[in-house]
Amino acid sequence: MAIPRVIRTTDTANAATCIILMLLIPSWLASRMEVRLYKVNFRWKIRSNPLYPILQSGTMTRLYNTQTREKETFEPHGGEVKFYVCGPTVYNYIHIGNGRTFVIFDIFRRYFEWLGLTVKYVQNVTDIDDRIIKQSIEEGKPFAEVAEVYAREYFADMKALGVHRPTVEPRPSEHIEEIIESVQALIDKGHAYEAGGDVYFSVASSDDYGKLSGHSIEDLQAGARIKPGELKREPMDFALWKASKEGEPWWDSPWGHGRPGWHIECSVMSLKYLGPTIDIHAGGNDLVFPHHENEIQQAEKVTGNPFVRFWLHNGFLTMDKEKMSKSLGNVTTVKDLLDRYHPMVLRFYLMNTHYRKPLGFSEDALDEAVEAYLRIFNTYHQAVRAVELIDAGKWPFDGDTDMNEAIETMRASFKEAMDDDFNTREAVAAVFEFTRELNASMESLSREALKATIAAYDDLDSVLGIVAEIPYDTEMVSTKASEREEARANKDWAMADSIRDEMDAKGISLQDAQGYTRIEYTELPAVASR
Repeated sequence: MAIPRVIRTTDTANAATCIILMLLIPSWLASRMEVRLYKVNFRWKIRSNPLYPILQSGTMTRLYNTQTREKETFEPHGGEVKFYVCGPTVYNYIHIGNGRTFVIFDIFRRYFEWLGLTVKYVQNVTDIDDRIIKQSIEEGKPFAEVAEVYAREYFADMKALGVHRPTVEPRPSEHIEEIIESVQALIDKGHAYEAGGDVYFSVASSDDYGKLSGHSIEDLQAGARIKPGELKREPMDFALWKASKEGEPWWDSPWGHGRPGWHIECSVMSLKYLGPTIDIHAGGNDLVFPHHENEIQQAEKVTGNPFVRFWLHNGFLTMDKEKMSKSLGNVTTVKDLLDRYHPMVLRFYLMNTHYRKPLGFSEDALDEAVEAYLRIFNTYHQAVRAVELIDAGKWPFDGDTDMNEAIETMRASFKEAMDDDFNTREAVAAVFEFTRELNASMESLSREALKATIAAYDDLDSVLGIVAEIPYDTEMVSTKASEREEARANKDWAMADSIRDEMDAKGISLQDAQGYTRIEYTELPAVASR
């Protein structure tokens, strides 16, 4: 049954009953409701109650858990959100599909912080891996040098895209001792074995392998093969430690010179920095199997505790309906795109589809994102400029209305969307609706109302992270606007048209409004963020 958003009544007792009931239902739902008592022209929203911040303090966030295949209410254990995201393997520039993962989970982290929660956010940087070794051979450089070069490029890409640095950024090469201890513990517990200097996890020793991906061992075994040179007992067994080959990097271990397998790295670093059970482990859909499946087995067989409470996985970014992947050769790097697009346009594009759905990549889609993003960008900066003009005595309006109800509606809609499995598309839609209302009423607003709208944008942008500074010389733009106003006042139409055309060519539109010049940006150039 649909719950009405506005409850209209002329009966005082009925209104009081409705208010009491609103205090008992979840605050995320009640926050959108209102009681109107027409007898005394009374309107009451739950935000009118001084207890509203307390009622709202629970997150009431529901997240889709890959392991259970359903949405579940999320509450952190122990007072902070323990959040691990599988980071990059630094053997090349990251592509925009990788960028989607890191932008999306950056938004989720920011949202928890917006709710007032403390977040310990751990994201590894894999600096020892088969692909890094292969790249080092191709470039004729030490593996550590190759990893460091591409790690720096990765950090530059993330900074440009507005991704906050993790609380901890561990690297496997700095955790060899802990990895060896974990591998030895698995051997001692009967879940792993040594074979010719390699150490393998024995899948047969587990009675719950496949619980994340939903695969049965029988089905997996049917398609598995033992490669030439491998000494593992069963095709499904996976490497925890690899004996070094000639020319490869190595560390000493009880099983001889070697290096860690990929899967063991993340589980060991997660256990070290977040403890035996964490709230959220996240990554792309391609990591569900085998990487995250194997992480579960390694961690839980060592500690005896559940490893992860919530598994979150984002959908692929596709090109021509195929997953974007370096192995398929259909990649577009973040670095290349930053040479052509403003970074906040890229960030906006990556969040404007629900994170679990695939996102089709194309130049046309990016161009559409530019147009959509500019509506928010221009409206925000027009509100900022209106305040500046008021303070300078150059705003030709004397508005006295406010946007309080629209601000409340935007914030409630935003929170409702984000609490529903981080629905960033609907969260952005709430900002768009507010933008539309602000555009329609900006000239009637008071200075205080304009300041409130700017603060409302800034508040939600602490989560979305898309409001950029104007990438032009704003003093030059204002000067040109003033010169054109003067030319028009002097009826020097040729000069006015010349200034307008000059600015149009730069991506800046000077529009004649009632008593002032409205400035809109029609292009956002790529900026030297790197």
